[in-house]
Amino acid sequence: MTSLRPSRISPSVLTVGAVTFTVFAWASAFVSIRSASAAYSPGALALGRLIAGSGVLAVLLLIRRQGLPPRRAWRGILISGVVWFCGYTVALNWGERLVDAGTAALLVNTGPILMALLAARLLGEALPPRLLSGMAVSFVGAVVVGLSMSSGGGSASVLGVVLCLLAAVAYATGVVSQKPALSFGTPLQITAYSCMTGALACLPFAGQLATELPRAPISATLNMIYLGVVPTALAFITWTYALARTPAGKLGATTYAVPAIVVLLSWVLLGEVPGWLTLLGGALCLAGVAVSRYRPRTTTPSAPAAPAPTTPAPAGPDTGARTTGSPCARS
Repeated sequence: MTSLRPSRISPSVLTVGAVTFTVFAWASAFVSIRSASAAYSPGALALGRLIAGSGVLAVLLLIRRQGLPPRRAWRGILISGVVWFCGYTVALNWGERLVDAGTAALLVNTGPILMALLAARLLGEALPPRLLSGMAVSFVGAVVVGLSMSSGGGSASVLGVVLCLLAAVAYATGVVSQKPALSFGTPLQITAYSCMTGALACLPFAGQLATELPRAPISATLNMIYLGVVPTALAFITWTYALARTPAGKLGATTYAVPAIVVLLSWVLLGEVPGWLTLLGGALCLAGVAVSRYRPRTTTPSAPAAPAPTTPAPAGPDTGARTTGSPCARS
């Protein structure tokens, strides 16, 4: 008679769950920003979000007993905190006041191409022809989105497109600046102190936050707190968990699903659907990203048949091919 023991969840299931949570959390951020921006100005919303995220990350640092990162990690922390956590958040909040959530997500997802360009310039990484081809396709897509916004909403919508593209630049800059810092500190340390740095950089908006907080509806304030706790703090933890167990290139490709989820969520929750021309331009932006990150599979030539050994040969290692690449993360 066999005894029944409680079954443990397999690591593969946990990894899939972590990836799914991360993608949906990052997608929901675009919808929450769009909702909360009706009551909060861009800077005040960014500051409130980063304060909430910093609080959660500080608690996690205490739980994991991780102190200050090494001195050599601080340059990347400061740059990513100011440019990514502060600059990206403010630009995206402002941009989403002028364009719908789906359009913003489509434009921001040009970030991986910009990351590759910056990595080539600053980190000495290769600049393959497929990256230049992907850039051209994404540029055409951005132009199409801009033209669709111009025909439908005037100069304000064009400004929204520009702001979302600036957010993509800030996002790419932050990721590239964090990459060397991760060689000296843990992912939790780098994320937590980058978030705290971003909150400090947003302190000039403290007066706006203090003025708008008492007048804002509770739903907008809850959205602001949600942005800090879930997409900013928890989603980075699940992303790191999945990244440690999945090839980075394969995991980065999962973020291509974010714009589609954003369009679906904004349609269901906000009643917003981008126009067909905007969707076409966004599809071109994502196609350019896909082209720039495509890596053809290399086939290993089959070895000639060896004569049968007289003694059993030891089992060889697994030869399954794995792809690698730079991760695509966003706050």
